[in-house]
Amino acid sequence: MQFIKSDINIDFIGKRKLAFTISALMILVSIVSLVIHKGPRYGIDFAGGTLIQIKFHQPVEIDAIKKGLAGIDMANASVQVFGERQDNEFLIRTDKSTAKADNLSTEIATALKNSTGQEAEIRRVEMVGPQVGKDLREKALFAIFFSLLFITIYISGRFEFKWLLSGIVAAALMGAVYLLSLFHVSVPLLILAALVISLAIFWILGLKYAMGAIVALIHDVTITVGIFSIFNKEFSLPIIAALLTIIGYSLNDTIIVFDRIRENLRRYRKQSLAIILNRSINETLSRTILTSLTTLVVVVALFIYGGGIIHDFAFAMIVGIVVGTYSSIYVASPILLAWQGKK
Repeated sequence: MQFIKSDINIDFIGKRKLAFTISALMILVSIVSLVIHKGPRYGIDFAGGTLIQIKFHQPVEIDAIKKGLAGIDMANASVQVFGERQDNEFLIRTDKSTAKADNLSTEIATALKNSTGQEAEIRRVEMVGPQVGKDLREKALFAIFFSLLFITIYISGRFEFKWLLSGIVAAALMGAVYLLSLFHVSVPLLILAALVISLAIFWILGLKYAMGAIVALIHDVTITVGIFSIFNKEFSLPIIAALLTIIGYSLNDTIIVFDRIRENLRRYRKQSLAIILNRSINETLSRTILTSLTTLVVVVALFIYGGGIIHDFAFAMIVGIVVGTYSSIYVASPILLAWQGKK
């Protein structure tokens, strides 16, 4: 199925400066939001604490719920509506981790019945200790970082036949990051420094395809996390799964464009790189838009009808698909042109 005519010729590369400006502004806003909020709003998985989901059969006021919680030493707990207001479901969050898992549900149900006059159905109770939350945060960061490095090996090997060189660089970076983490160096700062050093090494060694792909992926992840911060959405393990999915999805789009660029570089040797890049993007545009739209339809359906538990995951996927499609066109390919200018 051809969604766009084969002879279309949109000047994507000619608009690269405007696209870079837009991307820089989005990344800047994301970073500013993260600084203001002191990082993402971590969920129970990463921050530690206790989360309780409850349901009533009749409408109740949040103040009545808080009053009941105050009677069982949970006065500082936050209470918010979960799902639609008419569902009468609420999420209770507290930064206290308690070992009384068996009695906690009974205590909460009794306290809420006394304060609201209704039976409270305890649907789930999740508890994570603060040390476990910290370990999960670090492992999530390592998962994203190592996935990016393994991607560089694949991209460099497939498009530039530099399997050994990229493998040595990636192994050295992974080893350095792991060893420094053993000395209790701040993991977020450590990985940020490692990513900056990685990009510098790719630039020096001329791993242009790997650099284009990694810059696009960092762009996608940063903006997605930034939008979560802007909307003050909770950052949890399912969101890490969404980010890794976004990395894979965006990379797939980028590889399709890179494949066509490599073919056209052999076919049109006398044409400038800018013309070849533009031709390649236009030739794969139909496939890119069709893939994005069909995936987006499914994710939007999950976002609307999937319920509160999967709502944030679907939101992250929507943002990631839109930003990933944009970066495949306007970020990854123009990096090749920038590298040629450097050369």
